[in-house]
Amino acid sequence: MYNAKFCLVLFFLIVFSQKFFSQNSIVQKTDTTGYYRLNDVVVTATKTATNLLAIANSISVIDSEKIANSNAANVFDILKSEIGVSYTQQGGNGTLSNINIRGASNSHTLVLIDGIEMNLTNDVSGVYDFSSLPADNIDRIEILRGPQSTLYGSDAIAGVINIITKKGSGTSKFSLLTEGGSYQTYKAQLGLNGAIQKLNYSISASRSQSEGFSVANEDSGNTEKDGYTFNNFSGLVGYNFSDFAEINLFTRFLKSESDNDQFGGRYGDDPTYITNQEEFSIRTEGKLKLFNGFWNQKIGFSFIRNVRKNSSDTSAASIYYSHASYDGKKYKLDWQNDFTFSSNNLLTFGAELEFDKSTSESFYLNYLGLDDYITISPLKDTRTFGVYLQDQINFENTFFITAGLRADNHNLFGTNFTYRISPAFMLWETGTKIKTSIGTGFKSPTLYGLFDPIYGNKKLQPEKSFGWDFGVEQFLFSNQLIIGATFFYNKFDDMIAVDYSQFKSININKAITKGFEFYTSINPINWFNCKINYTYTDARDISPNSANFGTNLLRRPKHKVALFTNLNITQKANFNTELIWLTNRDDLDFSQYPAQRKELHGYALLNVAAHYELFNFLRLNIRAENLLDTDYEEVLGYGTAGLSVYGGIKLTF
Repeated sequence: MYNAKFCLVLFFLIVFSQKFFSQNSIVQKTDTTGYYRLNDVVVTATKTATNLLAIANSISVIDSEKIANSNAANVFDILKSEIGVSYTQQGGNGTLSNINIRGASNSHTLVLIDGIEMNLTNDVSGVYDFSSLPADNIDRIEILRGPQSTLYGSDAIAGVINIITKKGSGTSKFSLLTEGGSYQTYKAQLGLNGAIQKLNYSISASRSQSEGFSVANEDSGNTEKDGYTFNNFSGLVGYNFSDFAEINLFTRFLKSESDNDQFGGRYGDDPTYITNQEEFSIRTEGKLKLFNGFWNQKIGFSFIRNVRKNSSDTSAASIYYSHASYDGKKYKLDWQNDFTFSSNNLLTFGAELEFDKSTSESFYLNYLGLDDYITISPLKDTRTFGVYLQDQINFENTFFITAGLRADNHNLFGTNFTYRISPAFMLWETGTKIKTSIGTGFKSPTLYGLFDPIYGNKKLQPEKSFGWDFGVEQFLFSNQLIIGATFFYNKFDDMIAVDYSQFKSININKAITKGFEFYTSINPINWFNCKINYTYTDARDISPNSANFGTNLLRRPKHKVALFTNLNITQKANFNTELIWLTNRDDLDFSQYPAQRKELHGYALLNVAAHYELFNFLRLNIRAENLLDTDYEEVLGYGTAGLSVYGGIKLTF
């Protein structure tokens, strides 16, 4: 009954919009101090190119200029200072690196790279590991906060991170980057991009290597260095048949090897524990405009395969041999249709078909013949088919509303419905935007949760979320000062956990996250800008009959502040600073049984970066991370880098 009422409301909005809307789209408005243009366009919020003013979604954009100025080696470091984001890394680069949005689980964020869903099908909870993703060849990153399953289906239960590759244009350009620094780290990267008539291309290949530092915290007496080697390739090739038809091919390949310590510093170094990973992804995507742009279609096919292998041998500290391998695949076919009924009404209908496959095996052998176990999970798969409908309506460039609903059918748990409604109001006389959104999300059980020989349960239902937010944004002084504040609330039900009394995964846990986000952007002059954001997050376990009822969710800081300043000293020189400060968090100490809660201390990180274009073809880069040499932990027992300095050159021809 509830879903039927929502369908009627959405149908009314669609019909109403056809009759009353014929205004032009946003191009320019005036505030009390003069003219300003707000033409920033995002694609993640609605799956269509939409002006930021016309959406109510909470979204952050990291553009190519900020990525380039940061001199960052990987995407994980770029994301850490963003509003609403918390993060964990189990050691240095090459170790498990996860992002949380608004206090939700790291498995509740969907990660897209060029439309390919990157969340691992062969992982216990279906997370995406950012440890090996370089910042090479990336044009922009969009971070969408709040439940987004109406457009994106499973995994977008708390938000979406969409990473978009640069598209080649103009004459061919070749680039070479070399960099070296602390912990015997070096990187080499080659790039080629451009266009030849109707063909465009953008290609990048890189290799990174480091001696590293101990993954097990050195404060616990661990000294063995844990290094890594990354080999990455990414490419985008597109062909424009005409103004109305194009095709694009995206591909990525990763091969990495990382040294690890299995349980953190409280269990000592393990010099033989190694993680090897290979990942290949490809997507082909065609776009077609029909009837003078009235009907735009996009059809795509994606494939990703990830193979991870963990192994350790006997050492002075261990009498065990272990080996584990995880092989996961995902196939996805998607079809999106956009109907422009008027310049102020865009209706989107889409359908998606997805197949997930995984197999794994693990061996844990004691050379004394005790406590051996072998677990083999043969190939298992699931099928999901989803359809969605979304309508975007513009009332005279003042009131905007986006409404959508979705149905997903899973071959095991059946059909699940989600919805989202997001209205926004723009008061041009004062430069004030008021926005709100309400919606639901879901996450399908992982293949591990369904089929693991020990803990699997084929009767699992999807995890679900309900969330809303309300915010105000104020634009002042011809857009030179922007201030925004948003309150948010999310409730998560039917979260999956292992019931050790039955040795089965079941839908039992519940959690809530609520809080407040504040940001300001100051750009008084062309050569200087400053951004400040603050996030307050109250994330609690509310699982019934649980010993953890009412306690804080692990590794989520209540308070986080990030400050970013960028100074273009001249047209050839740039200097920027980044400060991240966060408060205490709870973690678990597994060196005791049962595991006990322990508080991780808050900390502040100061990073700086600079570059200078010595010639038009030669750029000098330098960055310093953890300039204050802060001693801290993101995960209990795991090490972090001290003061680190990296420098290099980039040649462009």
